[in-house]
Amino acid sequence: MSGKKYDVVIMGAGHNGLVAATYLAKAGRSVLMLEANDEIGGATQSVAAFPGFDARVSRYSYLVALLPDKIIKDLNLNFETISRDVSSFTPYSNVQGLNKGLYVSRNWDAKTEESFKEIDPTGNEGQAWQDFYSEVAEFAEKIAPTLLQPLQTRSELREHLNLPKTWKYLIEDPIGEVICDRFKDDIVRGVVLTDALIGTFASAYDLQANICFLYHLIGNGTGEWKVPRGGMGALVNELVRVASEAGVEIRTNQKVVAIESTTESVNVRTSAGEEFTAAHFLSNAAPGVLAQLRGKKKPDSLDGAQLKINILLKRLPQLKSGMDPKLAFAGTFHANESFTQCEGSYSEAKNGSMPAKLPIEMYCHTLTDPSILSPELSASGFHTLTLFALHTPASLFDANNETARQAALESAFASLNEYLVEPIQDVIAAIEIKTPLDLEEAIALPRGNIFHRDLQFPFREDGSQPSWGVETDDPRIFICGAGATRGGGVSGIPGHNAAMAVLSSN
Repeated sequence: MSGKKYDVVIMGAGHNGLVAATYLAKAGRSVLMLEANDEIGGATQSVAAFPGFDARVSRYSYLVALLPDKIIKDLNLNFETISRDVSSFTPYSNVQGLNKGLYVSRNWDAKTEESFKEIDPTGNEGQAWQDFYSEVAEFAEKIAPTLLQPLQTRSELREHLNLPKTWKYLIEDPIGEVICDRFKDDIVRGVVLTDALIGTFASAYDLQANICFLYHLIGNGTGEWKVPRGGMGALVNELVRVASEAGVEIRTNQKVVAIESTTESVNVRTSAGEEFTAAHFLSNAAPGVLAQLRGKKKPDSLDGAQLKINILLKRLPQLKSGMDPKLAFAGTFHANESFTQCEGSYSEAKNGSMPAKLPIEMYCHTLTDPSILSPELSASGFHTLTLFALHTPASLFDANNETARQAALESAFASLNEYLVEPIQDVIAAIEIKTPLDLEEAIALPRGNIFHRDLQFPFREDGSQPSWGVETDDPRIFICGAGATRGGGVSGIPGHNAAMAVLSSN
């Protein structure tokens, strides 16, 4: 196999591939990107998901925390993220049967303190919250810069951070243990736990939950999750602009169907019958997809476990608690996500049953950034609502994807409607539902795993070979997508690190 020659060929034009391509092109390398679909962006694209309505939503990924400011600066991206004043709102019924809600602002304030005191009048729970997240913030500030550097060993990173207490409960002990030790209320415990479960089918006592928690709390050294102005598509558009200006060649509808590596080059064939040769090959696809193309054994990985529901609302629903919906849905809205409910739903799903009331969370993009709607829809009171359910592994959908999709939707709505004055169905203008199997079909996420494979701690084990966390068993082939060590989420980090690995290999 032979064909037109490039320094680097990249499979997949998602945001990580575009980041890698731009760094390499700016360093003088000739770069070709091959995208299987007719749209660029992968999981970070914005689409008109609701026929007949002028709205463009971020279909698969929603918020930004892990994208380092350094990458934005290095690539000169004109991309803005917006802080949310509200961190989260979690409705619940108290022991008297009254509808209440735990309100948490991004920065601790009087309203947050009052909300915690409704749960625990002693103030202990609120103080525990502040103490815990202060420790995590210190850890995040120290570890964030290392994500764009070669991997340190476990011992090197532990010594570099010099936070032995936090290291122990984030890295070594199951996250469920520290949550139950530090917090006493089931609702509060659940709000903390959810960051360990998004996209991960795991118990609070599995270390995979620790890794998920870590990545949700360390972005940019602050862990703050922000709204992308204009949706994720705005990021893609900027990445395409800078990549093109740097000289990157991007071809769509070019699915890679064969990869052959020699001691001198990597040869690539596409579904369009074209052939290309490169000194290095970068894969923005999942490691399992790359392994299949190379005739290798796929790495073992957990099922994807997230149901994604994109909704266009005619208006915001009212809450039984009386909380203003413009506050409740501005941050992350949790429903049926107490610690006990999350663990119970995990057990149900692991035993092959769709949880009767799925733990769900959601947020309203348009409360922070209405630009994704037409002025007419905004003026009429329309809003988007992005809902995702936990503990919905792909295995639950294997027998009949459509039947399970409906069952999951009903379960998710049952969770939400428990806290609304009126059923959410009464205010829905349009809806689309993506199961883990849909995610695999649409954007090649194995079993719907949004992280491409199980997340890994951001270090290498003692005694292992120096690494950027992107290498494969072939010195000419690198992973530049979410399946790299320090991958997952909308970050660009594996794209940056793959580019650095290529540049340092020459």
